[in-house]
Amino acid sequence: MKNIRNFCIIAHIDHGKSTLADRFLELTGTIEKRKMQEQFLDTMELERERGITIKLQPVRMDYTLHDTRYTLNLIDTPGHVDFSYEVSRSLAAVEGAVLLVDATKGVQAQTLANLYLAQAQGLAIIPVINKIDLPNARVAEVEEEIGNILLVEPGDILHISAKEGTGVAEVLEAVIERIPPPALHATQDALRALIFDSAFDIYKGVLAYIRVFEGTIKAGDKIRLFASEAGADVIEVGIFTPALKKGDELSAGDIGYVATGLKNVGDVRVGDTVMDATHYTLHDAPLPGYKEPRPVVFASFYPEEGEDYDNFRDALGKLKLTDASLLYEPESSPALGRGFRLGFLGMLHVEIISERLRREFKLSLIISTPSVEYHVRTKRGEDILVRSAALLPDPSLIEILQEPRVNLEILSPATYLGQLMKLMTEYRSEYRATDYLTKEIVILKYTVPLAEIITDFYDRLKSVSSGYASMSYEPAGYQASDLVRLDILVADELVEPFSKIVPRELAYQEGKRIVEKLKVVIPRQWFAVSLQAAIGGKIIARETISALRKDVTGYLYGGDITRKKKLLEKQKRGKKRMQAEGHVEIPQEVFLEMLKK
Repeated sequence: MKNIRNFCIIAHIDHGKSTLADRFLELTGTIEKRKMQEQFLDTMELERERGITIKLQPVRMDYTLHDTRYTLNLIDTPGHVDFSYEVSRSLAAVEGAVLLVDATKGVQAQTLANLYLAQAQGLAIIPVINKIDLPNARVAEVEEEIGNILLVEPGDILHISAKEGTGVAEVLEAVIERIPPPALHATQDALRALIFDSAFDIYKGVLAYIRVFEGTIKAGDKIRLFASEAGADVIEVGIFTPALKKGDELSAGDIGYVATGLKNVGDVRVGDTVMDATHYTLHDAPLPGYKEPRPVVFASFYPEEGEDYDNFRDALGKLKLTDASLLYEPESSPALGRGFRLGFLGMLHVEIISERLRREFKLSLIISTPSVEYHVRTKRGEDILVRSAALLPDPSLIEILQEPRVNLEILSPATYLGQLMKLMTEYRSEYRATDYLTKEIVILKYTVPLAEIITDFYDRLKSVSSGYASMSYEPAGYQASDLVRLDILVADELVEPFSKIVPRELAYQEGKRIVEKLKVVIPRQWFAVSLQAAIGGKIIARETISALRKDVTGYLYGGDITRKKKLLEKQKRGKKRMQAEGHVEIPQEVFLEMLKK
């Protein structure tokens, strides 16, 4: 056990984490040269395309240093603000972390947030500056930033180029020398292992990815899961190479997988503790740190074709197997039929799930405007949770309406301070503090309603700071606000997915913005289409999409003008009739376009 090192890489999106993992795999000979491809541990097509890590893929590597053979278990972690629970449970499974920072961009807010999580777990941190080969690398400045955060000497910070392979061997040596081996427990201890991820196999059931803390586990063992209270017989155990490789047993300190044979993925929860069913008692303590993942953004999804509903339900079940944080519950709408209300960790999560449903399951879906969870106290004294504008009670019945708030931290070069503060005035934000990390790097702190930052805030933040600013946030409770429900009518029909809850003083601007945008994105019809924004029964903004014009007189030449008038009158009557009976089919692209501000 003293030759095992369990570690992960903490880095922001695009700072070279997957490339560094690739070099580790090459250096340790884990993957043959001919089988190597870029971003080897990013298994989803979507990850390779976007260059971000969504699903963490663990790997076991063997490396020899000073004639001693070491086993290195690397757990990859996602770097985006939406996936912080996945990061936290990866951190709980290891003893150390490589803090990877891009020499051209410096420390980012999300890296800081994940670093604080790692320090709270007491992990050994190895600071590494990547991309030193680039002409615009700011090595000395980034060194100062890291030094101020970690309170380390410049000599402790490693300099590498993961792309060129420079300095990567030194990182592996530092992992062995600076990260402690797993703590030794008495060998007769009963089994305790942490589930840090799960996957689904048609033949073997749910696969639990585990870190064993005490005891051993092998095929044929009877196990019990603490939080879900599910029992299972182990079908097989093994390690990641990164492909699954069957083994004999996993013992304390090991990272590997267990095939449980369970068919319900809800039984195998991330952060849960695996215990030995034969020695299990109610007094056994689980491993600390388990939390139910809490969705913060909600959106309704409806299949475009009614008959796709069953396929959609199955698809969600399969996605849930690989994504423990996805929540869904059935709902129906008069306009759109049967669908599901989905809960997500953030906006990137919404995009990724909708993209995966489209790509992997070939589903065409209508998606509503995302919303957050509001707390409503009615005049009768009932407390209700509202996750969709359509479910908000009539204003006359509401006593108090509260919305969730977050503490937001923006990390940016000080030159953009003015633009960022100006940007924050456009959102209902409350200034808290400005801290300087170094002379050039500033941290802005605000409290802001979550609903304000779930749509386009991240893109605008990037745009005003030329891509340099980054953000992270954490929940800050609920606060009462003056909010109303804004409805959108297309051709006098209420389109529920466009309904949203907005602050009363911003309702007019928001209604006007939505109808103006719809005027551009909805295809023109053979009749004029009215677009209206309403609060209660009151119309507050209106636009009209003009009718397409068909040239009904084109074949006439010369002759009497009355013939021409007659045809135009007939066309006018037809359009009027179409307008009275007309129903506008809104294509899926329009719903997706409306998600963007």
